[in-house]
Amino acid sequence: MKALIIDDEKKARQVLHILVEENCPKITEIFEAEDLLSGVALIKKEQPSIVFLDIEMPEHSGLEILNFIEKEVHNFEIIFTTAYSEYAIQAFQLSAIDYLLKPVRPSQVKAAVDKAIAFLGNTQINKRLTELKASLEDSNFKKIGLPNADGIKFVDFTDIIMLEADGMYTNVSTVTHGSILVSKPLKFFVNILHEIKIFYRPHRSHLINLSYIKEYIKKDGGYIIMENDKTVSISNDKKEEFLTIVQNIG
Repeated sequence: MKALIIDDEKKARQVLHILVEENCPKITEIFEAEDLLSGVALIKKEQPSIVFLDIEMPEHSGLEILNFIEKEVHNFEIIFTTAYSEYAIQAFQLSAIDYLLKPVRPSQVKAAVDKAIAFLGNTQINKRLTELKASLEDSNFKKIGLPNADGIKFVDFTDIIMLEADGMYTNVSTVTHGSILVSKPLKFFVNILHEIKIFYRPHRSHLINLSYIKEYIKKDGGYIIMENDKTVSISNDKKEEFLTIVQNIG
């Protein structure tokens, strides 16, 4: 398996090269490029499976890569390397695009490569990068990428009814796409959606869209009925907070 590192900083390329060699035995050849255009030329010539791509480079940002590669050549996974802020990291996560935070750590590299290998052959990289660019350009996030058995489905926040923990997986109930089983724990979604105000966690096993609450039932300790007729428990320590929130909806 081939990999390519595109970064304008020579030291950064060397460090990442060593980390990949030492932690990713499935990668047998590693190429390097100092800018986006020479990197694109190497992609077309060597056809790597994984491309480590710095975002902030002179002349062309790493985000512009799809401007220089035809769709039929999009048969690789991208792992961005970045020193971006927490805001940008949320954009990566919502777009299901992997990233390495500088300074890069060995455990990060191994985890990112393992994830990229799992996605190979069903990358939808064009759609995912389009969503990433839209998220980075607009602080008002609108969509999330949900990895599933068929690939990655992009869903509007307003289309999500609720998210329910299922071990290390999460069941996402939507209006348009039905139920989607995602290979991420609920905690992952709680962390990246905490600033999206329509979502609320009434119980450790559920994250709900407040827009789709159909009914609140007082008996049996109190519980919620959602628009899809699923019931959601409310933790004792959340009841007062929840009632205050729903009384102010509208």
